[in-house]
Amino acid sequence: MQEAPISEKNRLKFFPIMMYATVMGMSGLTIMYQKAGLWLGFPTVIGMVLMVITTILFGIVSLVYITKYFQYSSVVKKEFSHPIRLNFFAAVSISMLMLAIIYKEHYPIIAAAFWYPGTVLHFYLTLHTISFWINNNQELDHSNPAWFIPIVGNVLVPVAGVGFASQGILMYFFTSGIFFWIILFAILLNRIIFHHQLAGKFMPTMFILIAPPAVGFLAYFKMFEVIDTFAMMLFNLALFFTLLIAFMYKNFLKIKFFISWWAFVFPLAAMAISSMLMYHQTHDLTLLVLSYGMVFITTVVVAIVIYQTFLHMQKGEICIQE
Repeated sequence: MQEAPISEKNRLKFFPIMMYATVMGMSGLTIMYQKAGLWLGFPTVIGMVLMVITTILFGIVSLVYITKYFQYSSVVKKEFSHPIRLNFFAAVSISMLMLAIIYKEHYPIIAAAFWYPGTVLHFYLTLHTISFWINNNQELDHSNPAWFIPIVGNVLVPVAGVGFASQGILMYFFTSGIFFWIILFAILLNRIIFHHQLAGKFMPTMFILIAPPAVGFLAYFKMFEVIDTFAMMLFNLALFFTLLIAFMYKNFLKIKFFISWWAFVFPLAAMAISSMLMYHQTHDLTLLVLSYGMVFITTVVVAIVIYQTFLHMQKGEICIQE
């Protein structure tokens, strides 16, 4: 009797680095409900429960991927040199930075344990990714919003980094992230408008367009604690991309499920947090309505994505060879 194909027999080999997007998504949801408890009067227990769930999820995904590395190191090295999957390795360090944000207010020691190694790892991955782009010819079809993950993830460093590092170090990461956001956005817009459309599995990554200005706004406020013209520009850009994605909702209705669906979650949560922060500072009732709306929409999207993830896990359609 012929042996079953490895793609069916051993899913560990095909456990994708993109699984860290689930941690990013759940981290965003956790921070959103933590801030909703602080600024909108939501029950604080929701944020506490989500904190535990997210931490456990990070541990499970990390344990599985480390196991994969020891058993299939050549496969991991191949992923690390893949022009598209390389970008998702930064989801590891971003997950650590977001866990630092989750623990910062109540458990600063735990936050530091995530922030310092997460920052060092992201520093390395940023330089490695850019040098990879320079040393290897990139196909235009390889460009997609996931390119924002390793570069613009730098703006996350200051969000939890206040008190852990000097203003100069935090500004270094903030400046790098904002600069490359502008550059990469121009490249991506050129590709989308004048060349081939994104493949279906990468359509959810369009939501990542919301994240750089939304997280940039949060980082800027964390460092300077002021809502000035630049902060307003970042917030309004995040709002514009949110409205643009909402206007294009039909593009996402018939997309086949991929793990990349988790790219929906983190940007929506970042916009919800930005809206709540802006309301907390300005007390504008329109922003209060926007805050409740973003919390509701993000929660519904998370529920749908979690349901679809478990559904496709039961069908054996997760961790298969592409």
